[in-house]
Amino acid sequence: MTRTAAERGSHRKPSPLVSILPIVVLIALLFFTIRLLGSDALSGGSQVCLLVATALCVLVGMAGYGVDWKAYDHAITQNIAGVSTALIILLIIGSLSAAWMLSGVVPTLIYYGVQIIHPQFFLLSSCLICAAISVMTGSSWTTIATIGIALMGIGRAEGFDEGWTAGAIISGAYFGDKVSPLSDTTVLAASSTGTPLFTHIRYMLFTTIPSIATSLAVFLVAGLMHNPGTPAEMMAFTDTLADRFHISPWVLVVPVLTGVMIARKVPSIITLFLSTMLAAVCMLVFQTDIVREIAGEGLSETDTLLKGTLLSLCGSTELETGNAALNELVATRGMSGMLGTVWLILCAMCLGGAMTASGMLGSITSLFVRLASRLTTMVASTVGCGLFLNLATADQYISIILTGNIFKDIYKQNGYEPRLLSRTTEDAVTVTSVLIPWNTCGMTQATILNVSTMTYLPYCVFNYISPLMSILMAATGFRIYRALKR
Repeated sequence: MTRTAAERGSHRKPSPLVSILPIVVLIALLFFTIRLLGSDALSGGSQVCLLVATALCVLVGMAGYGVDWKAYDHAITQNIAGVSTALIILLIIGSLSAAWMLSGVVPTLIYYGVQIIHPQFFLLSSCLICAAISVMTGSSWTTIATIGIALMGIGRAEGFDEGWTAGAIISGAYFGDKVSPLSDTTVLAASSTGTPLFTHIRYMLFTTIPSIATSLAVFLVAGLMHNPGTPAEMMAFTDTLADRFHISPWVLVVPVLTGVMIARKVPSIITLFLSTMLAAVCMLVFQTDIVREIAGEGLSETDTLLKGTLLSLCGSTELETGNAALNELVATRGMSGMLGTVWLILCAMCLGGAMTASGMLGSITSLFVRLASRLTTMVASTVGCGLFLNLATADQYISIILTGNIFKDIYKQNGYEPRLLSRTTEDAVTVTSVLIPWNTCGMTQATILNVSTMTYLPYCVFNYISPLMSILMAATGFRIYRALKR
């Protein structure tokens, strides 16, 4: 029985040169799109770039290698299903950010923070605060969406470049996300490589501690070199904030109760939702005038408060403070402000699914496997593969699983413990995901902090030192052991 050309072609795999084509096209398109549209690229331009790269991938796979459309459909559907929970969290975070701002939680934290944190130690303090909270919560997203927003406000008040502030926040948040036993990425990296969780965490400390220590030193020096605003300027900033919002320690019950829920390991979605509702109540109690202003006139008191609350949580708001920088700080986008990011994530998942179904992903990663002959090249190949998967799949969870599965047998055949693979995987994938503009993490943090990925990327010291530290440890052989033979 004679096979069709499609059937014969289905056994062929695209070469690495062909497989890299959609990624090259994507990067080129994004370069021109970002250059032409700037921050507006997330409003549609970047999404189109991702879909064009996806279409190219599908076209090459179907026409040149006989890949059936059903394979693409299944892979794309699976990818989107895998990030569905993250999309819900993202929408809730949009409401949470608005509620924390308009309820007075963030303004109160800024008001007291400017007075407590010395400007020259602000970057160092921001990194340490976010690291501590992220270790306790196990979530970089939650940390950045709550205390991170407040620290961005303090940074602006003290005259710091937003890239430095965001870099310190992200460095601290991803340190905690990486070493916390509550972190889903930490659990995933350990489980996908067959490493006991606490063995994985303890072994990561050999690369993570030097990385965060170096980062803290950089932030300390940068802070000491910073020329802060005059006390009069900062006083004017906080006074304006106090004139616009009702500053009260009572609103801090919201972050306190949120911390309690996190400590009791309440699921992230429930914690974020309840925190949003608590902040909405505080908004009605302490910031009634602002709620009325958002709702507009012509309604009864009850309808005004209800409309103002709904608009605050779901839509964009702008408040006039008499200070342009403060106007930008207190402006909110609510749940609708996250829709562009949701759209971008969906398009990124389409590309990741198409790359997987076409065999292009496997073809490229096979190159990294071929390099894994010696210890240093094996670890460097793992780092390179993890970074590439972050670029190609646009999702850290998929990248962690694939990296672990690709290299598991190689590490075993070369006689190395699985904890070396789990550590390298997390050093390479978890922390670099936020540095890629179209990755779910990069898109999310840029949206939450209102700072483009390319703006904060040079200042995320911890995030690009971590994978380099993993390679350095392999090159020196420090604390790297062979597996015991049985």
